[in-house]
Amino acid sequence: MSEATWPHMPPKVRPGDRVAIVSPSWAGAGVFPDIHELGLRVLREHFGLVPVEFPTTRRVGASAQDRASDLNAAFGDPSIAALVAVIGGSDQITVLSHLDPQVIAANPKAFFGYSDNTNLLNYLWNLGVGGYHGGSTLVHLARAGGAHPAHLASLGHALFDRGVVEILPVAQFTDLQPQWEDPTTLEGALATTSELGWHWHHATRVVSGATWGGNLEILSWNLAANRWIRPNEDYAGCVFLIETSEEMPPADEVFRMLRNIGERGLLEQFGAVVMAKAKAWHTHAPLSDAERTRYRADQEEALLRAMSLYNPAAVVVYGPDFGHTDPQYILPYGGVMTVDGPAQRLFARY
Repeated sequence: MSEATWPHMPPKVRPGDRVAIVSPSWAGAGVFPDIHELGLRVLREHFGLVPVEFPTTRRVGASAQDRASDLNAAFGDPSIAALVAVIGGSDQITVLSHLDPQVIAANPKAFFGYSDNTNLLNYLWNLGVGGYHGGSTLVHLARAGGAHPAHLASLGHALFDRGVVEILPVAQFTDLQPQWEDPTTLEGALATTSELGWHWHHATRVVSGATWGGNLEILSWNLAANRWIRPNEDYAGCVFLIETSEEMPPADEVFRMLRNIGERGLLEQFGAVVMAKAKAWHTHAPLSDAERTRYRADQEEALLRAMSLYNPAAVVVYGPDFGHTDPQYILPYGGVMTVDGPAQRLFARY
């Protein structure tokens, strides 16, 4: 795949523009409206944007058809400059067949989301429309202690400019989360862990390519459906971005998902793989510090084992903060990423 055929990044927005707030997956804004409002305030006050909610934004249990109708309307509305997802979920794949590809392709706009929103990012990629992996009103804009500077900076780049930005390791990160049922838990910052640095493997060359990938569990669903994945050669030379969710899949499951991608012939297409630091704590799995360290190491080992079988020459980076991390970098999806192995540096073109 050459640069001429990579997805095109959509037009940028300007302060004062109207931005659609949508729930293509779970309408968490309807369950936690006070938390949602905190995120909307950041869009208004920090970025100068005008959030516009669509009919299913707060409607819990909305049908796939109705959620798709909101997306079609948002893309087709000339007064809407971009779309931001409230949060992820678990059934967005059922929305895709109700989307209008003609409307969306004729009106490319920036879409921000991650996790289950990998479905829509991949759908847009297939139409030649780039997007942004990351962002949600509930999680990172309404973050405990306030939105993180790294998140705000990357969101600003994605919204307003087209520069090349270096993605840097953060000084501190956290796996913990507030309790949305008690908004007071958002008033102070959560306990953090010192960043120990990213891990580079086979870092002997510089790779630049369009990004593709997203949440690994969601990608495996798309592969199983065998409906929304293009021919293998369409991903040749791309940079594979992957991250795992708060469901915290075991390392053996991560390896099997990657093995299946390898058996399809996809892993061999990528010049580089960038895997996010795995989220290693949740209320359903309150791991100790030592257990979290081991969990992240096991995830990395699963990736390296799969790559050794299917693409041992690829440059591999484990540890950047995107997807289900806190803080979270918003990264171009379909835009160009440069993985500089010898210098051990990572750049994204917004």
